[in-house]
Amino acid sequence: MKVAILSGSVYGTAEEVARHAAELLDQAGFQTWHNPRATLADVQAFAPEALLAVTSTTGMGELPDNLQPLYSALRDQLPAAWRGLPGAVIGLGDASYGDTFCGGGEQMRELFGELGVREVLPMLRLDASESVTPESDAEPWLAELIGALRG
Repeated sequence: MKVAILSGSVYGTAEEVARHAAELLDQAGFQTWHNPRATLADVQAFAPEALLAVTSTTGMGELPDNLQPLYSALRDQLPAAWRGLPGAVIGLGDASYGDTFCGGGEQMRELFGELGVREVLPMLRLDASESVTPESDAEPWLAELIGALRG
């Protein structure tokens, strides 16, 4: 199964989580594709069979700058080929920001819903105020994702 990993990062933490997820998925026999500056054409050329979004949250609960263009293109075009694909989201944030905690991840969840992507696991919320190793903190959830994708 081909898994496209869409990521948005400001300081590189979400990028590291995305890279680690790609390694674990590759080790489990999946074919992964990840480019932090991906365009919609790049992702469509890969022809994903599953989607994983990994994003941090900026400012008032917004997506990072590097993910905004892809997010906007997806909202504008709503690729029909993605309807029904399995997908999941890892959101990174800081719980001290209250209502906007993991807001970037919530935006990706909503977009996946609009695209008809089937959420196979509830969003993983990684809290920067509690975790110094988000890559390893994500491992149990990623193991569940691997199981869900193998279904």
